[in-house]
Amino acid sequence: MRDKEATRDKILRAAESIFSEKGYHGALVDEIAESSKTSKGAIYFHFPSKEEIFFSLMDRFADIVIHEIEGAITGERGALKKIEVELKLVLQTLVKRQKLAKLLLIHGHGLGAEFEKKRLEIYSRFAKLIESNLQDAVVEGSIPPLDVEIIAHAWLGAISELVIRWLYTGDPEPLKRTHPALTALFLRGIGAHAHLSQAQKSKRRSS
Repeated sequence: MRDKEATRDKILRAAESIFSEKGYHGALVDEIAESSKTSKGAIYFHFPSKEEIFFSLMDRFADIVIHEIEGAITGERGALKKIEVELKLVLQTLVKRQKLAKLLLIHGHGLGAEFEKKRLEIYSRFAKLIESNLQDAVVEGSIPPLDVEIIAHAWLGAISELVIRWLYTGDPEPLKRTHPALTALFLRGIGAHAHLSQAQKSKRRSS
């Protein structure tokens, strides 16, 4: 079993590099086999098609990001702080794993309905994390009641657009410019600081 897992991982690592360099249509299974030092037979044993290799890479990217976020926010207190950490971790992971980010955000376009279905599935996984912490922020009184589902997807759309621009042009730099600007915009947009200030005033008046 370990040998099979190791072979599968070698194939995915090679495919990540080749897809990122040549795009989906330009990548050949023969090249993946050569780069991974396996055979086409071994590749098709693990993945029935080139499309399945590509989708497996997208799933692996989502698993990596979600695992790192969940680990990072475990020790944080307060929903808003967790949201800030989530945003920073997403951007940090995209910076560290540019090849996987390109696969998800750039190279998959034009693959049709199946790719869009997979992309929406992955976006929904990210959105659920954001929704959960936004809802916690509502419950703890850090923000006013909001449609957290819509907000989560809107935030993901904004992050995606800025990261795509960075992947193409190198600007704006995700951690130096994008992170502080998005954090300020997102928190202001959900009324975080204004709501907290109002709650503090009300508490003082009642005490």
